[in-house]
Amino acid sequence: MVLPVRLRCDQTPAWRGLQAHFNSARVNLRDAFGADAQRFTRFSQAAPHVFADLSKNLIDPAGEALLLALAQQCDVAGHRDAMFAGASVNTTEQRAAMHFLLRAPADAVVPAAQQAELQAVHATLDAFLAFAEQVRADDAITDVVNIGIGGSDLGPHMAVRALEAFALPGKRFHFVSNLDAEELLAVLRKVQPAHTLFLVASKSFTTLETMGNARVAKAWFEAGGGRNVARHFVGLTSQPALAQAFGIHTTFDFADWVGGRYSLWSAIGLSLAVAIGASAFRDMLAGAHAMDRHFREAPLAQNLPVRLALLDVWYRNFHQCGSRSMAPYSSSLRRLPAYLQQLEMESNGKGVALDGTPLAYATSPVVWGQAGTNGQHAYFQMLHQGSDVVPVEFIAVREASHALPEHHRQLLANALAQAQALMMGHASEDGHRHFSGNRPSTFLLLDALTPASLGALLALYEHRVFVAGSLWGINSFDQFGVELGKQLANDIAPRLHNGDVRGLDGSTAGLLRHLKAKTS
Repeated sequence: MVLPVRLRCDQTPAWRGLQAHFNSARVNLRDAFGADAQRFTRFSQAAPHVFADLSKNLIDPAGEALLLALAQQCDVAGHRDAMFAGASVNTTEQRAAMHFLLRAPADAVVPAAQQAELQAVHATLDAFLAFAEQVRADDAITDVVNIGIGGSDLGPHMAVRALEAFALPGKRFHFVSNLDAEELLAVLRKVQPAHTLFLVASKSFTTLETMGNARVAKAWFEAGGGRNVARHFVGLTSQPALAQAFGIHTTFDFADWVGGRYSLWSAIGLSLAVAIGASAFRDMLAGAHAMDRHFREAPLAQNLPVRLALLDVWYRNFHQCGSRSMAPYSSSLRRLPAYLQQLEMESNGKGVALDGTPLAYATSPVVWGQAGTNGQHAYFQMLHQGSDVVPVEFIAVREASHALPEHHRQLLANALAQAQALMMGHASEDGHRHFSGNRPSTFLLLDALTPASLGALLALYEHRVFVAGSLWGINSFDQFGVELGKQLANDIAPRLHNGDVRGLDGSTAGLLRHLKAKTS
């Protein structure tokens, strides 16, 4: 399928209309609720497994209409349909981005060109879920160590922690990503060779950090009396020959169109499958698929990924908000902000248009945060009274996964109160105790944190990032910015041994000399 020719956001009449509207009609949230008794209903909606309250955002009906017009004039729907049809939406690398196929049912109706891909997805899915069940039934394996980085770590690490309430008792799950050996050694001190399964997750099986850690883990295993590398090491890779040369016989692959930050749904999620089991893993896929269908089928005005992305553009490009704070009021979702940092900033942290020319406007905000209520005692002071206005995204869960209801009521009360305080503020003649209010937030509510609702939530964020990138006219699926530092590191590493500073800039040369002087 040929990609549709689309207008970039700043080339549309709606963009100019939004600028005029921003300049003439600033929203005061307290007044807006006073003037419109239906504001909550108007700016909230249900999507699969997720209820969203958008009413505390700095938007009015006229502004939302202009934002929807922007989506129409940029042909977001056409771009979305092209992605689902298998077009090469990753234009710089001429690849499709069909992560949605990873959670499509085996009997899903897909274009003819995707039928073989869907069959291959389910063959791999069935294989790694069957293997996961074998590991779950193997009492000799008490520890599973996932060695990966980026999408091969952030997704499964986040999901295993999020779904701890569904995890199999008697097995522990560890994640190693950092090249700093302290992280790996801390894990190895906790496990025993005879009782540990290592998952080496690298699409190319050449990733510097992953393979460095994998080689150390293998040497530790053998030094500790491990005799069967093939039983205790599994490869999650598209290069099984390289894994076999490493000594790994069991591998699970995934297609070239599976980007790292979209790979949790593939064999990269094996650690999660071992933790929660095949049935629950399929539930997670089903939840994501339900959100996929919502994104494909809901009109733009009731399409939650679209509405959230339009707010992202509104804040980034008109309110000039440089960041967004994530506040999941669930300890189980404590790794979600780190996962979303990669998903959003690696996808949309771009400064050039699809044709490679510089953009005249900002793209991805900085995404940051941590689990509430911890954040309240760390950085919420700045959110309430700081000089910068930072949109906040609250995520809460209606039903607790534990049997301490009073704790959960207090947790929910804090989430609701923080959102209320940001909006309402508090007038005081004492400037130190004055809260200006009118600080925006979005509130996402799950009935319960389950595999299905987690899947839907993550798919919601994936599609939101796609829509924002589509509006900005950038390629959300490449990540060349990751590569330059890696290339330079390959040049610098031998210099740390031989001390050669020829051709280096003054700062790097000075640091290298200082390091050599301290270590020689």
